[in-house]
Amino acid sequence: MSIQTPDAPTALPPAEPPKKAKTGRRSIFLRRPFFTIALIVAAGYVLAAIFAPYVAPYDPVMQDINAMMQAPSMAHLLGTDSYGQDILSRVIYGARYALIIGIFSVLIGAAGGLVIGLAAGLSGGWLEWALMRLIDSILALPSLILAVAFIAILGQGVDKVVVAVGLSMIGPFARTVRADVMQVRVQLFVEAATLMSIPYLKVIWRHVLPNVIFPLAVQVTIRISEAILVSSSLSFLGIGVTPPTPDWGLMIAEGRAFVSFAAWMSAMPGFALALLLIALSIVGDGIREEFDPKLRRGA
Repeated sequence: MSIQTPDAPTALPPAEPPKKAKTGRRSIFLRRPFFTIALIVAAGYVLAAIFAPYVAPYDPVMQDINAMMQAPSMAHLLGTDSYGQDILSRVIYGARYALIIGIFSVLIGAAGGLVIGLAAGLSGGWLEWALMRLIDSILALPSLILAVAFIAILGQGVDKVVVAVGLSMIGPFARTVRADVMQVRVQLFVEAATLMSIPYLKVIWRHVLPNVIFPLAVQVTIRISEAILVSSSLSFLGIGVTPPTPDWGLMIAEGRAFVSFAAWMSAMPGFALALLLIALSIVGDGIREEFDPKLRRGA
């Protein structure tokens, strides 16, 4: 007798995997229009600084007594100063000096802050106390006052201004690095590396330093505008860059005596300085809000 077996169920065609919804974030340039505009403006300054010899219509230090204090015209788009120097050319070259001083002084401050912050965050005890009291004494004074003190010791000149402004900015970087180091050193992966008898310097290099460098780099982008403002303030006070260097602070100070009838002498470099500072501030804040791990965790 044959045994009838129930018909095997017909195999259903394999279901198509559900399509994933597109959840990708829009580009930062689309989500932050002000950041994009500020980045374009800052890039324009950088390009003008790099190609200043090809962009500037005149030699920035060339004097022409026949063209003294001329109002803006086709020959001199932004006018001339009391020495007959073309203001547009000096503004373009001034961008070069401003960016050089701002970038290199911040790098000096970041390097010094990294060393002091690492030493304070990893050492503990009396060494940490001494280093942080040193940082507190630096932070107790504004950066401009500290830069004036360092200029009094080092002297005037572009290189001296770079060093003076850089030394005055060590404090904020050192405090930021120390705070990050103290958070990283108590993490489990650092304790595990220590228990595995990995050399201490190797633990710092492979585990501590990578977690400190990125927040420090974000701070660097924010502090460049502050360094440019401090250096321009030194030149405005007459203790920074020396004439006839095309520096914006110097140009504003030189035009101060003629502001009632030749306002363009101070207005043009002042506008260039203000626009660059605003652009750099917006770019720095955008980078911090976009890439700072602390802010992204809190979002």
